[in-house]
Amino acid sequence: MKTLEKRIRECNDEGKKAFVPYMMAGDGGLGSLKEKLLFLQEAGVTAIEIGIPFSDPVADGEAIQQAGARALADGVTLRNVLEELERCKGEVKVPLVVMTYLNPVLAYGVSQFVEACKQVRINGLIIPDLPLEESGPLRDELRETDIAWIPLVSLTSPDERIARIAESAEGFLYAVTVNGITGARNDFGEDIYSHLQRVKRICTVPVLAGFGISTPTQVREMGNHTDGVIVGSAIVGAFHRDELEKIRKLVGTSAGKVEIVN
Repeated sequence: MKTLEKRIRECNDEGKKAFVPYMMAGDGGLGSLKEKLLFLQEAGVTAIEIGIPFSDPVADGEAIQQAGARALADGVTLRNVLEELERCKGEVKVPLVVMTYLNPVLAYGVSQFVEACKQVRINGLIIPDLPLEESGPLRDELRETDIAWIPLVSLTSPDERIARIAESAEGFLYAVTVNGITGARNDFGEDIYSHLQRVKRICTVPVLAGFGISTPTQVREMGNHTDGVIVGSAIVGAFHRDELEKIRKLVGTSAGKVEIVN
């Protein structure tokens, strides 16, 4: 069992749901990356998803697109994010997950990218525009590492495809909760909980819900039907506005530490 899955199962065994915040690397300056990682670690997150800024982020909504644009304007790249993460080794102890798109990985070189991730202690990898059928060469590179391959399943995926994707999953399976891109939502439709329960029945690794989850109530409700949640746009926005207490309350919700207030 890879470190990421082990940490999520330990969290669940402690009676808590996993909470994985997404943050955009380099938003606010690459020099702030270590400080933000240490803040999230101190707040009690289970793992941290680090987004790599990219010019054509097809899965991202407005908040994350704008964060990526700010980082790109500062000259942030996949390479210098990994170099900056080298400085965090030893202090940032929670598992780290990189979320990037396929083109930057191909430009870096698949083998070289995986080796760089190993060197800076990355524990998981999400590439939303890489379909299962094309993922074999990269998964082969990850096979003997502690880097978990984390695929996504959508609301429209039939059971047979969910099963095939789940079979490839390591660390956790990313259950997308909306048809569309990331960004805060007021509601998720009547069928969302039955969908998450169906994915849970099919999958043998932990299932985390993500996309559109932005309030403590949503964190609790989605966590009731999964092993944890991923919160992106709300975290990115709170960091941008320096609303650190809002982040602490969101993280605390998964452990039942704070009263729900929207």
